[in-house]
Amino acid sequence: MNEQDARHFDRIADEYDDARPPYPAALWASLEEAGAVYPGARVIELGAGSGQATRELVARGAVVDAVEPGPALAARLRAALPGVTVHQQSAEALGLPAGGYDAVVAATAWHWMDAPAVLPRVHRALRPGGVLAVWWNVFGDPAVPTPFRERVEAISREVGLARRGPIDALQADERCVELAGGGLFVPREPVVLRWQVDLTPSGLRGLFASFPTWARTPGALDRIAGAAEECGPVVTEHYLTALYVADRA
Repeated sequence: MNEQDARHFDRIADEYDDARPPYPAALWASLEEAGAVYPGARVIELGAGSGQATRELVARGAVVDAVEPGPALAARLRAALPGVTVHQQSAEALGLPAGGYDAVVAATAWHWMDAPAVLPRVHRALRPGGVLAVWWNVFGDPAVPTPFRERVEAISREVGLARRGPIDALQADERCVELAGGGLFVPREPVVLRWQVDLTPSGLRGLFASFPTWARTPGALDRIAGAAEECGPVVTEHYLTALYVADRA
């Protein structure tokens, strides 16, 4: 991912929370079952953004160190969650006590990181028996086509945007090899959750405005809002959440 795209999220820090859908309840149940989240768990969250996942970690009793390189997003985190320690730095520069944490997590953020550089730092920060958990919300369940998503595909072709969607997050073999880090971690069986959410035309415009390539493509966001209005006052969209958990070797 290029640096221009990475900076996009910090520029829209004030809108980011409203733009992105939450994570499903089943994800948090899966993380609890995996031993990544529990009362008193010492957790590092990489790429914490505006704190969507951070709030849920704290609500479940975790003690969180949030790592967020964007100054505006880091400031929002500090203001919204004063009990969370916020490190304004990149995951690649992570420097935390060895063996001091029970879990390291990344919520729809791992793909922005240089995995070979980050994994040794994560391994060092985790205690023996600690876990790494990364997950993604993926817009559009391929098994459930929708009229709105058909319009999105057409707009993508018309404005010259390459198809991007669940491909990377759902390439399970590739993700597991990456997370293994050459023997630093032992990946478990991936989990894919299916869920749905109702979105308004303004909500969908905000969602696509949070995607860097759509935000910088002239006219694309207006066309998305128009397509949403054509599909009804409320659009029901189907999401996937892909969860990968790996044990510290």
